[in-house]
Amino acid sequence: MTKPDTTPSTSKKKKTTVTKKSANKSKETKQAADATQEEITKGIEDVLTALFEMIGKASKWTVIAILALVAIALGVTYYLFHTVTDANANVEIDQRIGVTPTQIKSMKDIGQWEFLAIADEEMIDTIRNGFFTDDQLIRIYYGTLRLGIDMNDVQENWIEKEKDSIMVTLPPIKLLDEKFIDEARTQSFYESGKWTDADREAMYQRAYHKMKDRCMTKENIASAEDNATRQFYQLMRSMGHENIKVIVKSEE
Repeated sequence: MTKPDTTPSTSKKKKTTVTKKSANKSKETKQAADATQEEITKGIEDVLTALFEMIGKASKWTVIAILALVAIALGVTYYLFHTVTDANANVEIDQRIGVTPTQIKSMKDIGQWEFLAIADEEMIDTIRNGFFTDDQLIRIYYGTLRLGIDMNDVQENWIEKEKDSIMVTLPPIKLLDEKFIDEARTQSFYESGKWTDADREAMYQRAYHKMKDRCMTKENIASAEDNATRQFYQLMRSMGHENIKVIVKSEE
């Protein structure tokens, strides 16, 4: 009958050896750390002992002077630490949400900023009754109405810091060019009889007011305001700002 092999395998011996080595190494590390801590503690105790011995040998006024100097040193250190910390914090905030005068000037130098353009046309006719026949004049007018803001209308503090945000207040949307009718494209569709410059001017004024009333609606003004808000928001984001609020004032 064959006897079972009771001899430990080589792999088990290696594992036991490695485990013992790891335990020894960990123990040595802990002992070294404890020794270092004891040395530091002993050094502090020696310094404090020497300091108390020196104070004990000194006179009353010398002790008071030493304590006063220590208090002054601690106070100066505390003041300098907090002053530098506050200064660094202020610089960081200014760099994050501040707007420089150069940036404000460059935005104002844009002048008129168009946010909506509406192409329109209007047919105007007029009839003059005569004794035998009637005279008639029909003219077609073309124009483009441009809605936007004039940066020269902004108020003094139109860009302000509000806590950690930038507040931008824009002037109301308005018609940027009052002479929006392209007179070079104006044409007579039908003309009979004789007409004066005053007659043509009266027709021009009728076409002007009709086109303006049709295009300067609340819906078109609201659309221009939305475009202004979006474009100024993107402009401020491109300058590195994150918390931005843009307000377009309403026409009073």
